Amino acid sequence: MALSQDQFDHIVRDMPGFGRDPASVRRRIEAMEAMLEGLFVIPGTNRRVGLDSLVGLVPVVGDIATAAMGAWIVWEARNLGMSKWHLTRMAANVGVDTLIGAIPFAGDIFDFFYKSNTKNLRIIRKHLDRHHPATAVIDQ
Repeated sequence: MALSQDQFDHIVRDMPGFGRDPASVRRRIEAMEAMLEGLFVIPGTNRRVGLDSLVGLVPVVGDIATAAMGAWIVWEARNLGMSKWHLTRMAANVGVDTLIGAIPFAGDIFDFFYKSNTKNLRIIRKHLDRHHPATAVIDQ
């Protein structure tokens, strides 16, 4: 049985984090960034590593997969109404990460140091803090 748009909107409204409101979008993007860039810390280095670095070790497929996840963050930013300039900067971050990350070995080292998704999250947070201040989260 197919759901109507009104039924879908009602279900989504009751599920935290799945709405189209800026606060829900912020939570989704922050969760994706944490998964891609900071799943765990390498002992002794205090350096965060996530799926972007790990999946990127798999030639071609890993780079395409992490590029798709990074592109999803840019798509969510577009849905927030961010400017074309910011979207272009974010797409360039993902593109650089994908192109250089595709180079065997050197690209894997590059992925370890260049955190495109963290850079994009920073751009999105600035936009949300300016245009949707109610979404701000106070870290303790």
